[in-house]
Amino acid sequence: MVFSARSYDHKFLGEANREGICTFHFTEASLKKDTSIMASGFEAVCCFVNDDLGAEVLDNLATEGIKLVLLRCTGFNNVDLEAAERLGITVMRVAKYSPYAVAEFAVGLMLTLNRKIHRAYNRVREENFLLDGLMGFDMKGKTVGILGTGKIGAIVGRILSQGFGMKVLAYDVRENPTVKEYGGIYVPVEELLKNSDIVTLHLPLTPDTHHLIDEKMLSMMKEGAMLINTSRGAIIDTKALIESLRKRHLGAAGLDVYEEEGDIFYKNLSEQIIEDEVFLLLLTFPNVVVTGHQAYFTREALTHIADTTIRNVADFLADRTNENLLVAKEVIRQA
Repeated sequence: MVFSARSYDHKFLGEANREGICTFHFTEASLKKDTSIMASGFEAVCCFVNDDLGAEVLDNLATEGIKLVLLRCTGFNNVDLEAAERLGITVMRVAKYSPYAVAEFAVGLMLTLNRKIHRAYNRVREENFLLDGLMGFDMKGKTVGILGTGKIGAIVGRILSQGFGMKVLAYDVRENPTVKEYGGIYVPVEELLKNSDIVTLHLPLTPDTHHLIDEKMLSMMKEGAMLINTSRGAIIDTKALIESLRKRHLGAAGLDVYEEEGDIFYKNLSEQIIEDEVFLLLLTFPNVVVTGHQAYFTREALTHIADTTIRNVADFLADRTNENLLVAKEVIRQA
């Protein structure tokens, strides 16, 4: 049973399953306590980033006979791995897919906010061709701070360093030699925040990174700086972010993720009233761009996600392990 399935999931999973290794049944419903009964009669579930795979839901899945959870994503912060292990449920993810998809989107958010492309687009549609309020800055010579230099963060640095002529400051618990090859410099996080014109986040969501960007961290950032997040929403304390924007300390924010996105993203709510007042307030700022967790959304990435999902099924059936297997209490670094 494929939860949170959209038309493109049908297409790409169907194409990847050309040898008929398994049979897919699709539902647009997200997986949560109330919908876990839909897994009855199936041997595996295939889930996405905002599906609930906490202990209670996993208990329900085990009762329905589920033996395998397939994640169509890299992150697994929504999965209680210890509960899965206790219940004998195997959990497999897509450990990596096209890192260029997310990296290029992050740069796109930077350009959009810097050159006010989102505002210019709306003006022209209203036949307003004035340039007042649309001034940006040359990115050449400016400094970008990259928090998290796995594959995606490293590629962002390469694009901005070699393509735009920006200075790259980096921070990570583990240094990536690739970053140093193009001149990136690893510095303490406080120094990175203080000296960066743009800060971009490429970190996994863990207990250590939850609300990492809080009031204190935001106050350390250079006045007028830009913040980009294409990783996980809860890395940023949204209320603190709003307060920094209100005080005009933070200059702009580009967010492809939001900490309470589970009830909002991947749905058409155009004829409904959104109850999340914090999210609605965020949308009122002209210097904020919010997109619906689409940074990964390219043909190449979806093809790789689907192919990896099918390979995970095949390896599970053959009792083979691979790099996508998630094990409780094992430290696994996200790309």
